[in-house]
Amino acid sequence: MNWQELRKEADNLPVYERLLLVEAIIRSLSNELRPKEPIPDEVWERLRGGLKTDEPSPTKGGLTELIGILKTDNPPPTDEEIEAILDERLEEKYLQ
Repeated sequence: MNWQELRKEADNLPVYERLLLVEAIIRSLSNELRPKEPIPDEVWERLRGGLKTDEPSPTKGGLTELIGILKTDNPPPTDEEIEAILDERLEEKYLQ
């Protein structure tokens, strides 16, 4: 199919599909025209080395150690107890 036939076919498409076609053409052109620089070997080596390691992650342990830190043996407060705690806090804050 030559470009004139393609253009005639595109004119018959709904606006939304023509926009999709334009987007696909632009994406195709930008991929073709963009200079493809080779990735240096040292970058590949760093990436390969970063995926596997026997060293512990610097953040590993920090969050896992915090899990359960606020856990108690007491049951959670009831709605009435929470209301009382909030009232006491407001009295402390504004009446003293």
